[in-house]
Amino acid sequence: MDLSRFPRRRYTPFVTPIEPMPRFSAALAASCPGGVGPEVWVKRDDQLGLFPGGNKTRKLEFLVADALAQGCDTLVTVGAPQSNHCRITLSAAVKEGLQCRFVIEERVPGTYDLNASGNQFMFRLMGVESQRAVPAGSDLKAALQDELDALAAQGRKGYAIPTGGSNAIGGLGYVACAQELQQQWFDMGLRLDEVVVGSGSSGTHGGLVAGFLGNRIDVPVVGVGVSRDPADQVPVVHREAQAVCDLLGLNLQVPVEAVQCVGGYWQPKYSVPNARMVEAVQMLARTEGILLDPVYTGKIMAGLIGLARGGRWKAGQKVLFLHTGGLPSLHAYESIVLGDGAGLAP
Repeated sequence: MDLSRFPRRRYTPFVTPIEPMPRFSAALAASCPGGVGPEVWVKRDDQLGLFPGGNKTRKLEFLVADALAQGCDTLVTVGAPQSNHCRITLSAAVKEGLQCRFVIEERVPGTYDLNASGNQFMFRLMGVESQRAVPAGSDLKAALQDELDALAAQGRKGYAIPTGGSNAIGGLGYVACAQELQQQWFDMGLRLDEVVVGSGSSGTHGGLVAGFLGNRIDVPVVGVGVSRDPADQVPVVHREAQAVCDLLGLNLQVPVEAVQCVGGYWQPKYSVPNARMVEAVQMLARTEGILLDPVYTGKIMAGLIGLARGGRWKAGQKVLFLHTGGLPSLHAYESIVLGDGAGLAP
């Protein structure tokens, strides 16, 4: 697939590494039936450019390029109070000399605090122009449009970026990642049995599915839900993958069976900690020195651990965990991730 016909800003001057995790794999195997488990590798998209890395960078390479091509001067996006996506969008805006505004959806009542640590601190430090909070379940498209209209009234031109940067243009970032993975596996002589990725707003998961189909990469991609269980998540990912394929002109229908989702690891609510997340964050930190965040990657890794303990993979099979970043929000949950998970939902 030729991505060169789409405008793109390059924020990462290198290929993110793929690394084995032998100590983590050994610890995981020890907790699996029979003491055997998969060989787990990690794709370090937490090291992507735009402070301090993460999957949104790949999407923003195409989204910001589109905004610049349209002559926009302000990026407007939406996210939760500790949104990694908002932080990296702001980082891209600063780098490009643009202004940036947020619509913050307070998905859990009482969690929006302008003086909070984590990403809220980063928002203030990097100079977000404005934040407007709305209650959970608000019409976010309408809220974004209100911001665009307000900018237009000032003679400015805004560019709306949806939650997580997840639309067909943003999904191109993970088509590019699919191509990157394919070349890395060839160069490394590495054959993987499955890729585990987070599945939320679906730009990453859907983009990878489209990229794997378009490049004929015969490796299953399983998404661990961070806000929905499969009955609700699969249609979201399928729509995103199809939209990306259509934008690329691939002339193919995405098979429903190409979209695999796993639920049960995000409860009790999006962004609310649970004991399995705490175990996953501690386990990876203490075996490989790799840090996860409590909202996304911690719960995704909890899903990988749970699948391994449930016998999804045989001994010696190779599984790739796509690390999508999120480090700053970890600091907003310090007492929780240093605890033993007591009192938290399973």
